[in-house]
Amino acid sequence: MNNPQAGLFDDLPRSLDEIICGVDEAGRGPLAGPVFAAAVILHPERPIDGLRDSKKLTEAKRDMLAPLIKTHALAWAIAEASEAEIDKLNILQASMLAMKRAVEALSTKPTLALIDGNHCPRMRIQTIAIIGGDDKEDAISAASILAKTARDAALVQLHAAYPQYAFDQHKGYGTALHLERLREHGPSPVHRRSFAPVRELLFINNLL
Repeated sequence: MNNPQAGLFDDLPRSLDEIICGVDEAGRGPLAGPVFAAAVILHPERPIDGLRDSKKLTEAKRDMLAPLIKTHALAWAIAEASEAEIDKLNILQASMLAMKRAVEALSTKPTLALIDGNHCPRMRIQTIAIIGGDDKEDAISAASILAKTARDAALVQLHAAYPQYAFDQHKGYGTALHLERLREHGPSPVHRRSFAPVRELLFINNLL
């Protein structure tokens, strides 16, 4: 479905001037790097073919769709919450913070936010959580793609600063390669200290 005003919630009472944004995050699971979020208001007269959950798309397809979304959308914004904020708030609350920042950064202000998942950030506009929304609502799919491509690009930049961890290959996720490099080199400043594999190494090295 390419109409951002159509989908799962056609039966909800709406005014004709309802402005809907889709919101999703990327990077809740990794051991390093910020968590990113994006908010997208699709343009009803500029449909984008191929939108779906970013995890179900190849990297090449995501990289092709991301600029199309930015060009065709009525409005879009990307935000993040840092590793320090993740450690201070916990990953769920940091994800909610990144989502809230993304929505508040939109150049066009929405009246309704459709959020992927089962939690909604506290905002002044109406919010609806949709489990699996990134593969059900085009606006959320678009947000999923922007958040994922932005975070992947950020981890490639972190690789340039910390090449010993191979962030360009695993994007911060707890792969065998990442865990091997983490044990070999110890945690970096961009690792999430509250995540168990990192916390355990800090404890072993008396850094907690």
